Formats: sequence, structure tokens, C-alpha cells
Amino acid sequence: MNEAPTATLTYDGKTVELPVIEGDHVEKALDVRKLRSQSGWITFDPGYANTAACKSAITHIDGEKGVVLYRGYDLEELAEKATFVETAMLIMFGELPTRAEREEFRIMLRDQELLHEDLLSHLDGFPPNGHPMSILSAMINAMGSYYPELYDIGSPEDFRLAAAKILSKVRTISAFSYRKSQGLPLNYPNPNLDYCRNFLHMMFSVPFWTYQAPDPVVRALSIYMLCHADQALDTSCATVRMVGSSQANLFASVSSGICA
Repeated sequence: MNEAPTATLTYDGKTVELPVIEGDHVEKALDVRKLRSQSGWITFDPGYANTAACKSAITHIDGEKGVVLYRGYDLEELAEKATFVETAMLIMFGELPTRAEREEFRIMLRDQELLHEDLLSHLDGFPPNGHPMSILSAMINAMGSYYPELYDIGSPEDFRLAAAKILSKVRTISAFSYRKSQGLPLNYPNPNLDYCRNFLHMMFSVPFWTYQAPDPVVRALSIYMLCHADQALDTSCATVRMVGSSQANLFASVSSGICA
């Protein structure tokens, strides 16, 4: 059995052996978790520019080679064959959904698409020219007050419900904030439409005329959101991890990532 590779760090007469961790895509990292206890030294890396915060099998991005992988699937292949919701399920739950799983989650998204009416009073308090990301962050954070049962997620079922709740209501909040900025009446979600068609309906329908999004527009929106579904350990992800590590609830953690 081959011994795990190590790197030797020597300074001021003291030597420390640091384990070398190899990623799935040729990356190599020095494991410094025991550096302080073994030597009294610490690392200095402002902005974590050269520090991996965790091991992850979710997203791999190599900008120099033009490679993006979600759970090992190439982004180009997903863009060609999958929808945004299917890709979101892949990222969140680890596998592409079966037809039955996709239908079950579609129903969950449908059931979670409405906002509590009291949240609309919160929305009314923002100026029409308020930044949409600020509005989205504040609304997501406020949602936690309406669903305290999800403050402590203790099962896969709880996580699935929370994911569906946020994923569905983010779309509604985004459309409502746009309508407010234009001085237009709000369009409530249509439970008969899929994720992207429903978003376009809430954005562009007007009283007595329902916007019928052309298929190429719906497909383009799905691909656009699919391509931005996850950005690996970027600033937003790091912020959510940092806030969540303090035992903040999911809504507050996601809200912080929106601000980052």
C-alpha cells in the first residue's frame, strides 16, 4: 500500500510534514489543519486567494480550459439535454432526477410559488428604484419569520422542502421586484406553467393579456439560468458557508450570499 504523499516544511530548525491532498482534476493542496498544533505557526493568505475552503464534488470550473462540470456532468451536455430545474436538482441532491422525482419536485415548486400576503407589505416598503438584489436578499431573509419550522433542518425531507421553497419563491420575488420597479401590477404565479414559462408570465403579462413565451425564449432562459446555477466556491458560496457555520438559519445564510 502506497504511503500518502507529504510535503516537508522546514523553518528555524523545525520540520513539519504536511499531507498532500490530490483532487479529482489534478489539483494538489497542502493540508495545514494541524500546522498550528504541531509547530505553532499559522498560514497567511489574505482573501483566501490560495486556500481551498473545503473538499467539494459539486462543481469544477477550469476557466483556462473552458471546462465546467456539475457533479461530473459537462455543462455543454446539460445545456443541450437538461432543463434548469433538472440541473438544480442535480446540484442540490447529487443525481439527475428520475421522471418520478422530477414530477414530485415540480409539484413542490408549484405548491411553494406563492408568497405569504404579509410579505407583500414588506415589498411595498422598498422604493421603485431599489436594487433588485437588495430587495431579493431582504425578502429571503424575512421569509425565515414565516417558516420557523425550517430553522433547524434535520432530515433530507426538510432540506428538499426548504430547497423547493427558496427556489420557487426566488422566482416570484424577482418578478415582483421587476414589476414594482416599472410601476406595474403584480402577476401571481400560474400553477399550470413550468418554471421558466411561469417566470416570464409573472414578468411580462398584463391585465387581460397573458404573455405566451415563445419556445426559443423559454429555452434560452432555461439555458441561461442553467449556466449560472452554480459557480463553485465563489464569493457568494463562501459567504453562505461562513454565515451557515455560525448556525444561522438557511434563509439568513442564503440572504447573505445574495449580498456577496
